[in-house]
Amino acid sequence: MIQKKICMLGSFAVGKTSLVRRFVHSMFTDKYLTTVGVKIDTKKIVYGDKEISLLLWDLYGEDEFQRVQISYLRGSSGLLLVADGTRPETVDKAIELRDKTVASLGNIPYLLLMNKCDLAPQWEVSPERLRQLGQSGWKILHTSAKTGEGVEQSFLSITAMMLGGSAK
Repeated sequence: MIQKKICMLGSFAVGKTSLVRRFVHSMFTDKYLTTVGVKIDTKKIVYGDKEISLLLWDLYGEDEFQRVQISYLRGSSGLLLVADGTRPETVDKAIELRDKTVASLGNIPYLLLMNKCDLAPQWEVSPERLRQLGQSGWKILHTSAKTGEGVEQSFLSITAMMLGGSAK
């Protein structure tokens, strides 16, 4: 069985824990629980003809008071950078976290998950900003931990990228 480590990175309260919970346990709760340090979940999937064990490292949200420890990122095969469409500054933080990770670990596959697409009418991140990121090489998927939209596709896409394919 192949084992791959995926780190979930982003600002606080963007939905990293909720996305993992939706993917691993098919659950959602409105209760906000702050992640302290790192929470690790696993999920076994079949991708093509391969059995893969995904180790999902849900890292605490980075803000001005705490910084993600680079040691948590070592051994990562892929990154899911999570931003909240209702908070434009979370996109900036996702870009910063990707840049820091690349500087420390080199290039590894990553996706930007624009979470909370169930709140699309309240989004403050402009489609133009996302288009510009896409043109600069970012692969962006829209997700909602609440409804489940795009969640499984996101984890399957990063898995494909880690195995040498392209995001679907």
